[in-house]
Amino acid sequence: MPVTDFEFKEKYQYQNGFDCYFESEAIAGALPIAQNSPQKPPLGLYAEKLSGTAFTAPRHENKQTWLYRILPACAHPPFSPVSSPSSTDKTLHYIPNQLRWDPFDHSPTADFVSGLRLVAGAGDPTLKQGLGMYVFAAGASMDPRSAFYSADGDLLLVAQDGVLDIRTELGWLLVRPLEICVIPRGVRFQVRLPAGPARGYALELYQGHFALPELGPIGSNGLANARDFQTPVASFDEDFPGHDGDGADEANGNGESNSSNASNGTATNGSHGAAYTITAKFSNSLFATTQQHTPFDVVAWHGNYAPYKYDLGRFNTIGSVSFDHPDPSIFTVLSAASDRLGTAVADFVVFPPRWLVGEDTFRPPWYHRNTMSEFMGLITGAYDAKRAGAGGFVPGGASLHNVMSGHGPDVASYEAARNAELAPQKVGAGSCAFMFESCLMVGVTDWGLETCHKVQPEYNAHSWQGLKVHWKRPQGASAAPAPASGDGS
Repeated sequence: MPVTDFEFKEKYQYQNGFDCYFESEAIAGALPIAQNSPQKPPLGLYAEKLSGTAFTAPRHENKQTWLYRILPACAHPPFSPVSSPSSTDKTLHYIPNQLRWDPFDHSPTADFVSGLRLVAGAGDPTLKQGLGMYVFAAGASMDPRSAFYSADGDLLLVAQDGVLDIRTELGWLLVRPLEICVIPRGVRFQVRLPAGPARGYALELYQGHFALPELGPIGSNGLANARDFQTPVASFDEDFPGHDGDGADEANGNGESNSSNASNGTATNGSHGAAYTITAKFSNSLFATTQQHTPFDVVAWHGNYAPYKYDLGRFNTIGSVSFDHPDPSIFTVLSAASDRLGTAVADFVVFPPRWLVGEDTFRPPWYHRNTMSEFMGLITGAYDAKRAGAGGFVPGGASLHNVMSGHGPDVASYEAARNAELAPQKVGAGSCAFMFESCLMVGVTDWGLETCHKVQPEYNAHSWQGLKVHWKRPQGASAAPAPASGDGS
């Protein structure tokens, strides 16, 4: 089925398309016509430009959005440093060992910001180079009078357990397990939990932005199709000094007030109250300030720099219909290019349910040493190349195979595939694994190696130390003689 049947049903409307130039207004007439910054924007709003690239970036790469809001984002006192575990664990340990983690713990009291933990990464956000790989666990919604943004990079969130109801400056996103979302650098957002505790994975991209991979000889359709990405419509609150609460407290781009829709999780009192706390991630540290007006006051916007989400069930999987297992790059959903053609700083790769029909073929992923780093997680179900159960690769856990660290099927998976009857087979039913792949050698934080207490110390032994030797020298065969010492021929 090309669309996931979610238990928690959708409650928002979206604009469909990838890397499109959208426009949305929650109140008719809020968008200026034919210009971006009129002397007096409509309805007494402020015009604010949000730039995701340099002004002079090539047209096909240029990212910008114009926001028309009640008060601009600069209207706040200075930021001050905030102490947080997620902002102090910056030491990275670069080691060649294969690593696997048991499922990361849920946190009953943390919200999204305090529950975000850096596991591994490379590069430096101050130079806009590299990436960070995270897990998050939240047991509480963010305070309704708070917002968070990262100045370090775009955040790709992978929901694994629980539902994320995400309010952004540009509108709402509902993100459920088997959905992902991307929140661009600088966009302020708030995460609420409408169905209880949530857990998942995140990749922060310090450089560039995600794009759809080139399709080459696949043709014009396949993998993640552009029309299946969804971007929010404008939605805003009225909460600012002097506001008496008359009128709708929140309106959305569907032309209706959300004040009566409790499922949005928004306050229904539009009168001005306590201050809002804005938390910024800046150079892998946290800073906070307070302001007397809501950050979610964008009445209208137009541009191509906006959050979006994607249902992984819509991924059109491509594979071999003759023999051999294709490279896993055939499963790429999103890619962020490096300065080397065909080489990604970050690829987001997914392994959904799919048919295997290769003849005379070892069907699971082959044994591999890669110039790329591979961080894998499991959203649900079981992965066909690793055993499940205690001490295995299970939902909510992860693995890391760094640059040139050998990896591949464990003993049981290899023997089963080596001796399997090769009828057409559907693998991964009810399952979905994913991979963050990078050309960079990644280091692991102290939290990822020690503090989380989730590293499986017997990963290597359980996976590969029991591999059998199937080699049999043909009777009477002799190896070619080695060249004599000093003979370079």
